[in-house]
Amino acid sequence: MEGFLFQATIYLAAAVIAVPIASRLGLGSVLGYLAAGILIGPVLGLVGAETKDLQHFAEFGVVMMLFLIGLELEPRALWDMRHRLLGLGGLQVALSTAALMGIAMAYDQPWNVSLAIGLTLALSSTAIVLQTLSEKNLMQTSGGRSVFSVLLTQDIAVIPILAFLPLLAVDTIGGLLPDGSISLNPDEVEKAHDHGGHSGSEAADAAFSFVQSLPGWGVTLLTIGAVVSIIVVGVFFTRPVFRFIHSAKLREMYTALALLIVVGISFVMMLVGLSPALGAFLAGVVLASSEFRHELETDLEPFKGLLLGLFFITVGAGINFELLFADFVIIMGMALLVIIVKGLILYALGLAFKLRGRDQWLFALGLAQAGEFGFVLISFSVATGVMPNGVAETLLLVIALSMLITPLLFILHEMISRRFDESGPFVPDEIDEEGPVIIAGIGRFGQIVNRLLQASGFQTVVLDHNPETIAVMRRFGFKAFLGDPTRPDILRKAGLKDARVLVVALDSPEAALQLITYARKQRPDLHIVSRAHDRTDVYRQYQAGANDIVREMFDSSLRAGRYVLENMGLSEYEAAEAQRMFYAHDRLSVRELAALWRADVEPSQNKAYVERAKELQKDLETAFLNRVDEEDQKRA
Repeated sequence: MEGFLFQATIYLAAAVIAVPIASRLGLGSVLGYLAAGILIGPVLGLVGAETKDLQHFAEFGVVMMLFLIGLELEPRALWDMRHRLLGLGGLQVALSTAALMGIAMAYDQPWNVSLAIGLTLALSSTAIVLQTLSEKNLMQTSGGRSVFSVLLTQDIAVIPILAFLPLLAVDTIGGLLPDGSISLNPDEVEKAHDHGGHSGSEAADAAFSFVQSLPGWGVTLLTIGAVVSIIVVGVFFTRPVFRFIHSAKLREMYTALALLIVVGISFVMMLVGLSPALGAFLAGVVLASSEFRHELETDLEPFKGLLLGLFFITVGAGINFELLFADFVIIMGMALLVIIVKGLILYALGLAFKLRGRDQWLFALGLAQAGEFGFVLISFSVATGVMPNGVAETLLLVIALSMLITPLLFILHEMISRRFDESGPFVPDEIDEEGPVIIAGIGRFGQIVNRLLQASGFQTVVLDHNPETIAVMRRFGFKAFLGDPTRPDILRKAGLKDARVLVVALDSPEAALQLITYARKQRPDLHIVSRAHDRTDVYRQYQAGANDIVREMFDSSLRAGRYVLENMGLSEYEAAEAQRMFYAHDRLSVRELAALWRADVEPSQNKAYVERAKELQKDLETAFLNRVDEEDQKRA
């Protein structure tokens, strides 16, 4: 017991320390877990042979991940995305697999091992790429959406790959004997027992013995029956079971049921010789339209995250650094070769699917690495006898190195993007109009402003740097010009010299601040209305010269608060007065605090700022109390 607690402390402490550091450095949680494993394994030697046993347990996190991926994918959504999934994503997986398989065969690897290598290295890192896209606000770009489509295709492709890999081995789980009965590899039977329940369970042993004794047609029927039963249970029996659990009014019962679904499906699928991940994914898709979907996600997310984190730690702890240092140049060369080959294929696909400029480079560089699913496939390939241990150890190093290089690829993309910013990734429209109002940015915020102004009879000049957004605007009959609103020449052509109002509705806070600063410098008399993300943006924009600054969520939050007040017993007039008072006080507070705010000091460490904020809050409370007293006196 003491040894178990010591090992648990080591693993948890390594994760708690390494992952936040990696996240703060922009490297992502997966690299943090890998670094934690490297630290406690090869570097400090705190863990040893038990990592292999833990890895088998932690692989269950992959099953949970695929179940949760299935929950996010309603069948209708999959159908709507079929062109990008089958076209862009399918071609990427197929071409990358073929190219990498060919390279492996050129180095005298057998065809089945080469195919396993190609399938493993064709996948990219969902965890690293999606997190980076989100952090850099690239998800809504054309390149970002294309990257997401390919990652989604790869996540789905893991299911058939896991089901297909055992077929590449000579002696695999689920093979058929000459008499038509099923034959299970003894190692796989033991592993299946470990996943399905206690290895000494007589019921589990009897179930596996029964399946082994079935003829071939019986195995086929049992397999089809297992898949159909998962669908039927998901469609017809989930709701009654959840209602029954709800009657207990115990929060932990929901978690127990969520675990029961995943564990039970895994056991059934392993019983008939199929991948438990396949069953989990299928069950997730079936339950994607259920009203209990969010409940399942909430209950399983912590288990999935911890088990996957444990899996990546064990991978890091198991990296053979002696092998890396013995052949560092060769292994590093292999990692770079994978990145180059995948990058060239992705670049060509980007051209074929009409990606241009920085979007094309984002698509090519963002997906060029190998991914975390590679660790899972390698482990699975070794367990099923497809891949030799020596090849697997080398591939683990190649995948880990390619993932470690990924942050450098995104830095390279930023450098290329700046070059495109200077020369222009597209040809701006020839702006042939000027108007009293210039709207920079035509997302959800800018569209509402533009529609209100045009409906009121005022002419606007709309600028945006996204060609797709401009095309959609024109499709609905609104005139807009393609061009970067932060560029002086574009603003000059749009009539900045004579405009009365500039509306800054850009998504990027940095770009918005740059535009406000430039416009105020050129036109001290110009009225600037700007969109801000939060109070910090408000202070920056106020100091840069914006006149009216609208926080994204402020007005909608005020309206929601007024509805709450009305439902708490206040009349519509009283709630509206409370809303008006709060709004007026907040505008005054922001202006006063903006004068005290300093960019080089955290607000909580700015003594003058904190003291004035406290005083203003007391003023607000006093004003509301006085208002209540006045109302009481009127009623009296």
